Amino acid sequence: MSNILLKKKTFNTNALIQLTGSKSESNRALILAALSNGKIKINNLSTAADTVTLNHILNHQATADEVNVGPAGTAMRFLTAYYAIKNNKIILTGSDRMKQRPIGILVNALRDLGAEIEYIENDGFPPLAFAGNFVQKTNHIKIKGNISSQYITALLLIANTLPNGLNVEIEGELTSQPYIEMTLAMLAQCGVLHQWENNTISIAPQKFTETTLTIEPDWSAASYWYMVLAFADASCITLPNLKKHSLQGDSAITQIMENFGIASAFEGDKLIIKNKNKDFKTQLYDLKKCPDLAQSIIVACAVLGVDASFTGLETLKIKETDRIAALQNELAKIGVKLNENNEVYQLDCSQKQYPKKITIKTYEDHRMAMAFAPLAMVIDEVEIEEAMVVEKSYPRFWDDFASLGFECAII
Repeated sequence: MSNILLKKKTFNTNALIQLTGSKSESNRALILAALSNGKIKINNLSTAADTVTLNHILNHQATADEVNVGPAGTAMRFLTAYYAIKNNKIILTGSDRMKQRPIGILVNALRDLGAEIEYIENDGFPPLAFAGNFVQKTNHIKIKGNISSQYITALLLIANTLPNGLNVEIEGELTSQPYIEMTLAMLAQCGVLHQWENNTISIAPQKFTETTLTIEPDWSAASYWYMVLAFADASCITLPNLKKHSLQGDSAITQIMENFGIASAFEGDKLIIKNKNKDFKTQLYDLKKCPDLAQSIIVACAVLGVDASFTGLETLKIKETDRIAALQNELAKIGVKLNENNEVYQLDCSQKQYPKKITIKTYEDHRMAMAFAPLAMVIDEVEIEEAMVVEKSYPRFWDDFASLGFECAII
């Protein structure tokens, strides 16, 4: 995979960027549509590679003996629950990195539910073999809440199609709660109601109603443009069709970036973001509910020299890469340390310095590429390895980056 070299030539101080549809919403919608037997339609489906992969599998590989999700983590989790209740034998596999990402908590829950699933290589990890003999044994499942919200969402997406419905009891603290709330809200749009009492979510057997799910643009993608403005002089960027009251937890970026001098205004069907001042605030950021914003916010703080602290990063170590280690490695290239003390992470920017040129490793992680690209605002030449890794969630990222006045050369 080729690298890309970034240089700031000019800067577009009044840009408009049309973001792709939310990958999180799109992938949930695809599973619901597949389960609904044609009752659910989708508008503005994301062009992210993960969504394209899942869409292709659900619509063109229905009778396949083996399905490969590649690096698509959401697809792996959601399809594990989807195939668990189907009557066909199938093998579900993925990339080498996917085979290192744990899935045992979800598999154990599905086995308790009545699914026959076996590990082909290593216990607790893909690839998985499904026997296709699902018979529901219980309607009450316990699952840890602090590992991955995608495990819980995977169960909730299939709950109303089960003969006896499903009660999901969440054990311990719930990580990324907005993603669970997104799932339940989308189910409600499809006519599926739930009850959430204390730590248990209950969904009775219900039919889907005919509906069209319109996917909102991706708020996590918006975070990179907030970063660019945080490093710029007086400028604004317009982002159409983002909602003030969004299902996406990453919409929290509007409040978080107020600490970086960025104002967010919803005008009609547009979000307009402007940098209003440079009065940066050092504080503790709890990113438990929006971990996909972590790289953007941490890198922003590092560039601005803000010795902020962060909590809620527990899930970052089992993402596309170990994002904590990746951040520590790459921030060190500008003299910034990310230190950990009992799950509290603190930046030390005291030795920050910018080289003339920097090369950033992505570790096959789309968010590493996009979070470090804005360094081109302050460093003469920024080389990003494996440039096309951004296709996982934001295929047009480099085109949009170039539209701001950056030279983006594949090398």
